[in-house]
Amino acid sequence: MSRTEAWFHHSSNLLVGGTGLIYAWILFFATSDDEFSVWNHPWQGIAHDLHLVLAPLLALSFGIIWVAHASKRLRQKQKRGRATGMALCISFLPMLFSAYFLQVAVDEEWRSIWKWIHLATSLLWVAGYVMHQLRRKRERKTA
Repeated sequence: MSRTEAWFHHSSNLLVGGTGLIYAWILFFATSDDEFSVWNHPWQGIAHDLHLVLAPLLALSFGIIWVAHASKRLRQKQKRGRATGMALCISFLPMLFSAYFLQVAVDEEWRSIWKWIHLATSLLWVAGYVMHQLRRKRERKTA
């Protein structure tokens, strides 16, 4: 994997993960002073829109990393980092498809189902990504 590919992947994770975490915080923990307001926070719409606009960058970066990194490690049967790497690979597709279905679902029950699937798989993705990166740093220190 080249430095440019790694930089793009880290940047897209930071942007999409950051906007997603901010949006989730606004959605679940912020409360509006106006009891008639549809939004919990003035930045709710901005956080949502940024997350949606930036999300394709993460999908693209996952494809690049799959070709340049993950599929090679799987073919070589490399054990180092496999648990966190597999967690990332397994959580990505449900995260991606639930995000899409969340945007197109009309029925409120299905929107709720897709929201919770997206939230769970996104949190798994963020946790797996952080653990995968920390594992790499630890290995570099001991080498």
